[in-house]
Amino acid sequence: MGQYFTNELLPSNVKKTECFVLGKKFFFLTDNGVFSKDGLDFGSRLLLDAIPLEEVGGKILDMGCGYGVLGIILSSVTHSEVDMVDVNLRAIHLAKRNIEENKVSNIRVFESNCYDKVDGKYSSIITNPPIRAGKKVVLEMVMGASKHLVNGGKLFLVIRKAQGAKSLIVDLEKVYNVEVLEKKKGFYVIKCVYDEEKN
Repeated sequence: MGQYFTNELLPSNVKKTECFVLGKKFFFLTDNGVFSKDGLDFGSRLLLDAIPLEEVGGKILDMGCGYGVLGIILSSVTHSEVDMVDVNLRAIHLAKRNIEENKVSNIRVFESNCYDKVDGKYSSIITNPPIRAGKKVVLEMVMGASKHLVNGGKLFLVIRKAQGAKSLIVDLEKVYNVEVLEKKKGFYVIKCVYDEEKN
C-alpha cells in the first residue's frame, strides 16, 4: 500500500464495476493502486446503509474519497453539495471520471493530505479511513474533522473492531458525542456529533 500514499503508481488497469445502493444503481471505474479496486467494499456499503439520510445534508465532505464511492452516492441520493478529497492522484482522476459516469453535479474533487487544503466548514463529513496508512493518519482524519464541522455537524465513519474500533471510540468521545449506529461482521459504523460546548 506504500504506493497509495507516495503516488508511486502501479501499472494502470482500469475496469468498470457496478453496485446497487440506497435504491439506485451506480457505476464506478477502478484501477490498481486504489482502495477496493474490485468494487464497493463491505465497510463502505454498511456505512451508506446505516447513515440516517435525513441527518445528512447541507455541505458534505468525503474525506479520503478514493475513486468517489461515498461522495457520489450521497450526492446522488441527497442532492447535497459535496467536496471529495484524497492524497492519491490516481484516485482523484478516477473520482472525476466517476462523477461524469454517474451524471452527478454539485461535486468538487481536489488533492489534499487529510485537511491540509480543506477550507470552510461542513454539515457532514464521511470517511472510511485507510487503516493501512497507520493510526496517526486515521486519527488525523477523524479527530481533525472537528475543526471542519459546523456546531452540531456530524462525522460518520466505519472501522473494524480488529483495527481498533473500541479504542478509537474512547478517543472520539473526548471531542464528540458518539453513537454506534451499526455493528456487523466486525465493522462498526460510528456517528460523532460536534458540540462546541464540549470543546
